[in-house]
Amino acid sequence: MSGMHHARGDESMLGGGAHLLYNLVYCSRALPGVDSAEVDRIVATAQRHNPTADITGLLVFGSGIFFQWLEGPRQGVRELMTMIQADRRHDTVVTLSESEELRDRLFPDWDMERVGTDDIREVLVDALGASTNAKSTEALSLLLQQLEAGPLSHPADT
Repeated sequence: MSGMHHARGDESMLGGGAHLLYNLVYCSRALPGVDSAEVDRIVATAQRHNPTADITGLLVFGSGIFFQWLEGPRQGVRELMTMIQADRRHDTVVTLSESEELRDRLFPDWDMERVGTDDIREVLVDALGASTNAKSTEALSLLLQQLEAGPLSHPADT
């Protein structure tokens, strides 16, 4: 795996070391023609722009499917999601979850990291092992369960 890793401060600190953090998880289908080189360009753009918005996250791409976890300030994440929904490379953008809660970042020093489908289980297991927050542990456990259940399918495919 490669990516730019930067330690960062977090959003509003609220007693006990927890932070108010907004996260959004989505998946989408890539339009025809989106290949590994195009995904590399997406990651490079994210690595240039996400630090200024204090957004971190994880991008998985495989079998023509994008899966992304975004975390940071509410306004920044929502603005980024609006751009993703308008992006010509995405089709059928589905928000899987979004919340704002007191917790630590799951990906605190990743401006954006591309993770191949073969590596995603390892990344999620590592994040789960490092998690000290019940809500984060629950979210990561759910993601692992979904991963173990098999590939995502389009509703029309079922």
